[in-house]
Amino acid sequence: MTKRGPTLEDVAREAGVSRATVSRVVNGVRNVDPRIQEAVRRAITRTGYTPNQAARSLVTRRTGAVALVFSAAGEAFAARVFADPFFGRVVDGALGFLRERAVQPVLLVAESEQARTQVVQYLRQGAADGALVVSLDADDPLPGMLVAAGVPTVLFGRPPGPLRAGYVDLDNAAGARLAAGHLLARGRRRLATIGAPRSAPAARERLDGFRAALAEAGITGVPVVRGRFTAASGREAMARLLREHPGLDGVFAANDLMALGACQYLRERGVAVPGDIAVVGFDDSRAATECRPGLTTVRQPVEEMAAAMARLLVDRLRGAAEEGSRVLFDPVLVVRESS
Repeated sequence: MTKRGPTLEDVAREAGVSRATVSRVVNGVRNVDPRIQEAVRRAITRTGYTPNQAARSLVTRRTGAVALVFSAAGEAFAARVFADPFFGRVVDGALGFLRERAVQPVLLVAESEQARTQVVQYLRQGAADGALVVSLDADDPLPGMLVAAGVPTVLFGRPPGPLRAGYVDLDNAAGARLAAGHLLARGRRRLATIGAPRSAPAARERLDGFRAALAEAGITGVPVVRGRFTAASGREAMARLLREHPGLDGVFAANDLMALGACQYLRERGVAVPGDIAVVGFDDSRAATECRPGLTTVRQPVEEMAAAMARLLVDRLRGAAEEGSRVLFDPVLVVRESS
């Protein structure tokens, strides 16, 4: 005979409360005395009770799952999601937070207009309780589509315009200022930057911050060659900068992969880093430690930001956060051997 598992009645008996009170605590009803909530949680731990997710969903109209959506245009984007370490860091940060709260993630990739429409329809039908959206295009329509459809949404990065969605972001302009100030402090004056694609949400902030810091030091007309956030594009950009501006002594790249490509090209050309040209990246990703020499970079705490993004969404679903709540992280300069 199969032994039955602990029930709500068992928890209620252990906690000394009614079955209805246990049900309210399990289903996240907010107007329960905190002391009673704690007593019920302790009783759940002692009895080993596990809520029936299907039954709970009927009461709360919640699935216990949230969608993690990566969105950008381009047929090759889905492959990039699994190749670029940035996306892996987002997944690690979000999953770590969600797993501790028994919330299941659903990974979705929206690389086309059709895919975006399918994502919105999927979530409108109640397949998940909300969406964590990482968009690589500043004019991506998906966040607005989700908000208009009534899907609770939190973004990685500041939304364009007055979109009523929560978000987590880094002070990108301040990070670029840190890079500029560091290069100036190292005595570098003939500076250039490998910029992010124009469509990238943080591209303008990083470029504007770098230029503003240099302008305050009396340096204007800073050469800019844009890359595509890849090491190959960093190599191409560095080759062009050397060809068009042979007197450079410092380069700031808008992400670590492009900085890694730049350093590889310089090494192959016999240009010493940092002896001839100092290089600074942005992210403090695995590429920064794999770079030779080790890459000085501006740290973007992606895992912490992704966890904060998940926390904002979970809090909103529980009624503990406003619709447009935001968290802004401060950048930190990590100095290594490339500068």
